Amino acid sequence: MKILIAGFQHETNTFAPTMASYASFVQGEGFPPLVRGADVLGLRDVNVPIGGFIKTMEANGRDLVPVIWAGASASAHVTNDAFERIGGEIIAAIEQGGFDSIYLDLHGAMVTEQHDDGEGELLARVRRIVGKDMPVVVSLDLHANVTEQMFRHASALVAYRTYPHVDMAETGERAAFILEDLMRERRPLHGALRRVPFLIPVNGMCTLVEPASGMYNLLSEMETRPVVSASFAPGFPAADFPECGPTLWAYSFDEDAAGHAADALLARIVSEESRWDVPFLSPDEAALEAIRLSATASRPVIIADTQDNPGVGGDSNTMGLVRALLRHGANGAAVGVIWDPEAAAAAHHAGVGARMALSLGGGSGVPGDAPLVAEFEVEYLSEGRFRFDGPMLNGMQGELGPTACLRIEGVRIAVSTVKMQVFDRNLFRVAGIEPEQMKILVNKSSVHFRADFQAIAEAILVAKSPGPMAADPADLPWTRLAPDMRVRPLGAPFCTFGSAHAE
Repeated sequence: MKILIAGFQHETNTFAPTMASYASFVQGEGFPPLVRGADVLGLRDVNVPIGGFIKTMEANGRDLVPVIWAGASASAHVTNDAFERIGGEIIAAIEQGGFDSIYLDLHGAMVTEQHDDGEGELLARVRRIVGKDMPVVVSLDLHANVTEQMFRHASALVAYRTYPHVDMAETGERAAFILEDLMRERRPLHGALRRVPFLIPVNGMCTLVEPASGMYNLLSEMETRPVVSASFAPGFPAADFPECGPTLWAYSFDEDAAGHAADALLARIVSEESRWDVPFLSPDEAALEAIRLSATASRPVIIADTQDNPGVGGDSNTMGLVRALLRHGANGAAVGVIWDPEAAAAAHHAGVGARMALSLGGGSGVPGDAPLVAEFEVEYLSEGRFRFDGPMLNGMQGELGPTACLRIEGVRIAVSTVKMQVFDRNLFRVAGIEPEQMKILVNKSSVHFRADFQAIAEAILVAKSPGPMAADPADLPWTRLAPDMRVRPLGAPFCTFGSAHAE
């Protein structure tokens, strides 16, 4: 059996300020940089879905035909140029033929300048070439907004089950098992897709806590024959199109079994709707509580600056929490990582020990945010090269570009040239900051940081500071959601919400 394999990952926040260009995928921005051909097989030991798929299929003696793998940090729309160049390479390889099945490592929440449903468009093009019978198995991120077109054109979709995403390679393994089932049975799976009627805040999707942990345990319990696979994608609640939102689905060679499993999953989540809501702190509340807790703590108090998370489309440069820490006299605090190439370059030019006036960050254009104009001391400089040692992307090399630690009063700020979410402690260390030694850490992240930081945290606080990614989906200016979709757990349906905003 010859299997064509490729990957194209992007999570699109249609409200974000910066698009994903082709260069974003070449660099990777926290994902592995773009690779082609045989170099794709080098991902076998990286915690990404295609890595788990490659290892499993190589162990099974399968012949792999690698094409391309590309991923970029969450942002606004993928440019048409990037979509057509990367997607075009996948389509061109498929047109050449010479394989028996296809595996694609996709995200499931890609919106391009031209297509609301980037993955659905790609899969439709694939099906036009290979016909309806060839097995096409796809792995998806937990934050996928699964569409009817994606579900129709894939033989099977399988999604992550952890957030933080520590099971990405494991998801690729599960995709491999499903493909083996399809090839062995030589008949299609029956699938049943169900839509959850409310948007879920990203912070409420963390599988380390309830209700998400219980929901994912239920998926595993359901996967006993005749149910081959069950998945739940809470969705990415920042893509303004009608099919945005959480979905549940199941597959079986028995059509009734797939439907019963999907119905049971939907009944469970709808019955627990109120549990999916999330409380948030203001910047001042978070700073004051962190200062209070850290006074007697032996470990850092961590504040998630969730609305400026570059992993969901923020630009990682808002200053709201920095100002709150300064306003309340915080000491032993560190903030990371601020994306400001000009400030990083100025620090490298000035040198360690220099004091210099800077206009730092504040480039988001979000109301309530502005650059922090002040004098900073340059405490540390590096070229920003590091290795991921935490559970996510373990063993992969990282690149922040020229990086600096700038100090102002009792606050240290890690400043980078490349934008990247803080989901590994080494993003602080590469700026000369030892995270375990700090009293307070502010992380530009929503949930992924927990994979590496939860073990060292005295407490974790979630702050709603001004930023491009609304932590509460009800705060976003939706225009195109499905009419009956509730904009948050127990919230108003979009048709009512939209009318109120129009007034």
